Amino acid sequence: MAADLIRRRLVVHGQVQGVFYRDSTREQAESAGVAGWAHNRDDGAVEVVLEGPSQAVHEVVQFCQSGPRGAQVDSIDSTEEEPEGLSSFEIR
Repeated sequence: MAADLIRRRLVVHGQVQGVFYRDSTREQAESAGVAGWAHNRDDGAVEVVLEGPSQAVHEVVQFCQSGPRGAQVDSIDSTEEEPEGLSSFEIR
């Protein structure tokens, strides 16, 4: 089962700050059993790291493509990384 763990780093561009994007992502991740973090970047984007079972990470990535009501996602840069063994989700 450990081989099924994946990690994705997303940089989400658009109207994603000030619309509860990070907290909504945290709720989705915790509900799906995904660890990681979300951070507002100085350039107006939100950076999200997701780590967990591949299907669960995929579900949270799908949420990130639209975000919460009020968000407008223009594009997402996605990078695969090696899992680090994160155990919770935090807002940074």
